[in-house]
Amino acid sequence: MKKALITGITGQDGAYLSRFLLDKGYQVHGLVTDYDRSQLANLKQVGVLDSVSLVSGDLMDLAQLKGLLEELRPDEMYHLAAQSSVAQSFQTPVDTVTFNIQSTQHLLESIRTLALPARFYQASSSEMYGRVKTLPVVEESVFHPVSPYAISKAAGHWLAVNYREAYGLFCCCGILFNHESVLRPPNYVTKKIVSAAVRISRGSREKLTLGNVEIRRDWGYAPEYVKTMWLMLQQDEPDEYVIATSEAHSLRSFAAAAFSCLELDWEEHTIIDRTLLRPSDIDLIYGNPAKARNRLGWEYDMTFDQLVRRLVEEEMAHQEEIQSG
Repeated sequence: MKKALITGITGQDGAYLSRFLLDKGYQVHGLVTDYDRSQLANLKQVGVLDSVSLVSGDLMDLAQLKGLLEELRPDEMYHLAAQSSVAQSFQTPVDTVTFNIQSTQHLLESIRTLALPARFYQASSSEMYGRVKTLPVVEESVFHPVSPYAISKAAGHWLAVNYREAYGLFCCCGILFNHESVLRPPNYVTKKIVSAAVRISRGSREKLTLGNVEIRRDWGYAPEYVKTMWLMLQQDEPDEYVIATSEAHSLRSFAAAAFSCLELDWEEHTIIDRTLLRPSDIDLIYGNPAKARNRLGWEYDMTFDQLVRRLVEEEMAHQEEIQSG
C-alpha cells in the first residue's frame, strides 16, 4: 500500500485528491494545523474524513517538519497548502509570499537532507504567467506575475525545478488553470456567483456584487483536474504540465450562465462595484493542455456550459443539505 502525504488536505483540491487516492488504494495522510482541524467540512462532504489520517505539523518549522517526514516516510507528497486567494494576497502580501515560498522550501529541503525517495508534487498556478504576450499558454511561456500570490507561486515553482535539476529530486509542477467545484471557499468569485444565484432563486432579495466582469479565464472542473496530480507522479521522469481547457470565457458569461440555469437574468440581481477591482489583473488567459494529453493520457471533455450547470446543481444540493440540518 502506497503512502501519500497531502498538505492543504482540508481545501478543495486536497479533499478531492484524498478521495481519488483512497480509491486507488493509498494510505492518505494530511498535514494540518490546529486551524485546519476546524475546517474539516470538505473532507466530510466528499466522504473521506474517517478514512484519512490527519497529522499535526507546521510547514514553517523546518526542524519539526523534518522529524515528521522522517517518521512518516511517504512515497508521494502533494504540496497543496498555500494562501491561494489572489485578492487576499494584495491585502496580506508579506504573509502570502512568506508562507507560500518558505513552506515549499522547507518540504524540498527536508526531502533532500533526509534523502527521502518520495516523489513531490508542487501546486504551481496559471497566475504565474500573468500578463501574457502570446496565447494559448504552454509550459514554456514566460512568467509575468501580477499579484503577490502569483509571485509566490512562481518562486515555489522554480524552487521545485531547481531541486529537481540540482539534487535529482523527483519534482513535478502542475500548472493548473482555474478549476472550480462546490467546495470552493465563499471568497472565490465563482462560488460567490453560484451561491448567490441559488439563494436568489429561492427568494433571497440580496444583490450580487462583482468587480471587473470583462476578465476572461480558462475554467475547468476540480475533481477532473486533481487526477493529473497523481498522473504526473506516475511518470518515468518528472516534469511540469499545463492543465487547462483551451478556452476562455468572461466573468460576465459565467454569471449569465449560472443565473440562466435558474431562469434568472444576472443583470437584474447584480451590482458592479469598482472598489472590488484589483490593483493589477489579467485581462485574458487560457492554456494548451496538449502535453498533458499526450504524455499523461489526460482527457477533459466537459464544456463550459456543462461546468456551470454542474456547479449550480451541486450548490443547490449543498444548500438544501445545510437547510435540512
